[in-house]
Amino acid sequence: MALTLMEGNEAIARGAVAAGCRFFAGYPITPATTILNHMLALLPPLGGVCLQGEDEIASIGFCLGASMAGLKVMTATSGPGISLYSEQISFAVGSEIPIVIVDVQRLGPSTGSATRGADGDINFLRWGNSGGLPVIVLAPVDVQDCFFLTIQAFNLAEKYRCPVFVASNKEIGLTRESIDWDQLEVPEIIDRSAPPPDKPFFPFQVDAGHHVPHFLPIGGPILVRQTSSTHGPDGYITTDPRQIAANQERLQAKLLSAVDQFAFHAAGTVDHPATLIITYGVTARAARAVFKQQKLQGQPVGLLILKTLWPVPANIIRHAAQNVRRVVVVEMNLGQYVHEIERILPDKRIDFYGQMDGRLITPHQIQEVVAHG
Repeated sequence: MALTLMEGNEAIARGAVAAGCRFFAGYPITPATTILNHMLALLPPLGGVCLQGEDEIASIGFCLGASMAGLKVMTATSGPGISLYSEQISFAVGSEIPIVIVDVQRLGPSTGSATRGADGDINFLRWGNSGGLPVIVLAPVDVQDCFFLTIQAFNLAEKYRCPVFVASNKEIGLTRESIDWDQLEVPEIIDRSAPPPDKPFFPFQVDAGHHVPHFLPIGGPILVRQTSSTHGPDGYITTDPRQIAANQERLQAKLLSAVDQFAFHAAGTVDHPATLIITYGVTARAARAVFKQQKLQGQPVGLLILKTLWPVPANIIRHAAQNVRRVVVVEMNLGQYVHEIERILPDKRIDFYGQMDGRLITPHQIQEVVAHG
């Protein structure tokens, strides 16, 4: 077996290359810097490009330009860099530019603690764009997830022409663990769709019954218009309320209507649990230990580990909680995703446990919350 000791950041870089990424730009920031380092080693031998921008704003701008020219692109940063990315994230949403953005989260706010982990950016990733339109956010649990979900992030960015975030964490990104390459699941690679050759091309025109326009690169033989302003199917700026509304509704529907197709998750199932634990990210490791311990003690609990956070996989959550009396939500922050669980499960008792002090949440802490139900 091809066992390799690897950190999560390297697995993300290798997943990106396997997905076809050939352009990376970023600015060094703890704890995401080693993604830049690994891409610098991996891309040039493949004919790809790896750049260190003069800052985060330039770095994501390089990526958007390369994506508009037809390349699969990725950038990586941490919370302070996501703050600087915000304007161009909005550009990627509105102009439907595929990009994968890795956020190796650290303890905030602001500079915070560069060498301590947290999951404090979860709502920022969803709502950090002007207009509030949806994005896709995937959350790995371990090194294997870093590889698999990064490939899926590229597939989703290509398929839906949107920014896709990988919400990692310092503890995942910089922890080394064994990965068996022979046992890894490699998804089928998806590329953005080209328009049919026998029809006139409009850069934001969609086929009947579809939400995503075909793609042609800027700089090719066919004229492609791009703008960050409100626009119609032809790419020209418009102030027509009907065209604006139709485009906004399409941008929302293309992700919200499809979330069940990419609602990645893992579940621990038992017969007749009274309590369901819902969590994500590195905290899922502690929750798994509690799930196993409770089962051994004859006091089983259910477990739902969410790996798609946004759009919210509401059907997965409702199904997992349908027969339980109580839901315990555990997050490495002071309470962000729990509000989505409360919204989706208004008839359930929801208990929250969170912590944001630079330490991991332990199985013992989760077990205490479960026991006091």
